[in-house]
Amino acid sequence: MLVSEIMLQQTPVVRVLPVWEEWLRRWPGPAALAREPAGEAVRSWGRLGYPRRALRLHAAAVAIVHNHGGQVPGSYPDLLELPGVGSYTAAAVAAFAFGRRETVVDTNIRRVHARLFTGAALPAPALTAGEMRLAAQLLPDDAAASVRWNAAVMELGALVCTARTPKCGDCPVRGACAWLAAGEPPPTYTPKGQAWHGTDRQVRGAVMAVLRVADSPVARELLEHAPADLGFEAAGIGVPLAALHRLNSAPEQLERAVAGLLSDGLAELLPAGLRLPG
Repeated sequence: MLVSEIMLQQTPVVRVLPVWEEWLRRWPGPAALAREPAGEAVRSWGRLGYPRRALRLHAAAVAIVHNHGGQVPGSYPDLLELPGVGSYTAAAVAAFAFGRRETVVDTNIRRVHARLFTGAALPAPALTAGEMRLAAQLLPDDAAASVRWNAAVMELGALVCTARTPKCGDCPVRGACAWLAAGEPPPTYTPKGQAWHGTDRQVRGAVMAVLRVADSPVARELLEHAPADLGFEAAGIGVPLAALHRLNSAPEQLERAVAGLLSDGLAELLPAGLRLPG
């Protein structure tokens, strides 16, 4: 549950599922992951994006082994102390994996609450204290009922009360919906996705793709310039390296990308070049 919750942060299920399945085959428990170098977690993360989550999962596994006997803790406070685990993830794991009464508030739940109770088409761009108070007030007192409530509202938002094309005719609570009663007013803002093409994030991702398949440190010169011969193909990095060079990124952008990876602990610099963290 902890692995899936962290993988699903900002990443759709269809992309997460194959990586999650392979991850659990390789590391069925925290102890197995903790025994591996952190770089192996980053390598297995593949193209899920935001690879710092892989480092946090590895750090959480180490903490679970050292502080919890290798078993994922079941209480919200203990989960919240794990590296990379925030309030939503701690609440979700405590509720869905351990049956605890916790206030779980994700994007889908926020949207259902906004439409059903406040009449807004979308929740505020960022989670507010008022939203958390409302969610806590709505949560049933019984632990088992609270888990069912969290799951039901989440599924309602994911499958029926969707962001762009809500299926109001299929909604079991449409008769109580403040948004429908108000005439379905439009959103007060337009959600904006993050840019990708041409950004430092794209260059970082391309460098990471090279490091993930490399079985030895990659010289900085290879990242900066296409080699004159094809000897680098033997190292198995030809395809991702060519993709990096096709970006034609400016030297200073590539330097920022590499510096960011080093700063975030996603790569380390050796005399022979860059590699995933050991």
